Amino acid sequence: MQRSLSAAHEVQVAETTRRSHATRLAEDAARRGIDGVVVLGGDGTVNEVANGIVGSDCALLPLPGGSTNVFCRTLGLPDDPQDAVKVSLTAIEQDLIQRVGIGSVNGRYFLFHTGVGFDAAVVEQVERQGDLKRYLNHPLFVYAAIKTWLRHYDRSEPAFSIEFPDGRVDDGYFTICLNTDPYTYLGNLPLNIAPEATLDRGLAAVTLTSLRSNHLLRIVMGALRPPAGLATSQYLDHRTELTEAVLRAKRPVPVQVDGDFIGTADEIMFRHHPDVLRLARTDLVRN
Repeated sequence: MQRSLSAAHEVQVAETTRRSHATRLAEDAARRGIDGVVVLGGDGTVNEVANGIVGSDCALLPLPGGSTNVFCRTLGLPDDPQDAVKVSLTAIEQDLIQRVGIGSVNGRYFLFHTGVGFDAAVVEQVERQGDLKRYLNHPLFVYAAIKTWLRHYDRSEPAFSIEFPDGRVDDGYFTICLNTDPYTYLGNLPLNIAPEATLDRGLAAVTLTSLRSNHLLRIVMGALRPPAGLATSQYLDHRTELTEAVLRAKRPVPVQVDGDFIGTADEIMFRHHPDVLRLARTDLVRN
């Protein structure tokens, strides 16, 4: 990969050694006026780099190096990093480095989504089994989801209210705020919950007002039938083109950002930030 990139560009290589290290490296690159940061890593590492260069003239060029690679796959990149490099170089040649909008949650930027409630509790359980994540990946998430459902998430009453510019939900159990779709992948199968969420529009938000198993199962099955997205349900609130939203919890609720657990909060501000990140739009590459 380095050889391919170095053929026409000056390349400096740096390795991350700890959490948030990628953000520090990216901030330094932006300060030094480097044109772009090519990041080989999972969604969490790509998120860290984006947080380091947002608002600058430094561009993000992600390559798939994790277990799921949601953002890279959303951008149409091949799973093989070497093939992905070729597509990224083509995007540069076709002048497809463009500014896009992304979201933030309490000041932390996200590229494709943030989740509050049940899915964040699942991510927390997965991260406690970090050594197994690389090898088991999707089976581990399924196991963690069942374990969280049974033992690690309070489903006895709604956890929060969430206020939007055009309305309010008072009995939320679980919400996902999206900048792109799909929400994630189960193997090669995309889980589409907000097909209208794109890099060129405002945020979308999906809030569940019930976590009864039959209600949740119907909603999930709908998401597995692309490109329709979620089925209509009285237990689901779906908003689009959002500029902001405020969530107030009855008790501290878990939060995940682009698949990384970041802790708990009792008040959460979601915001959309248009045109703040320069990105290699590999999804627009012309063959």
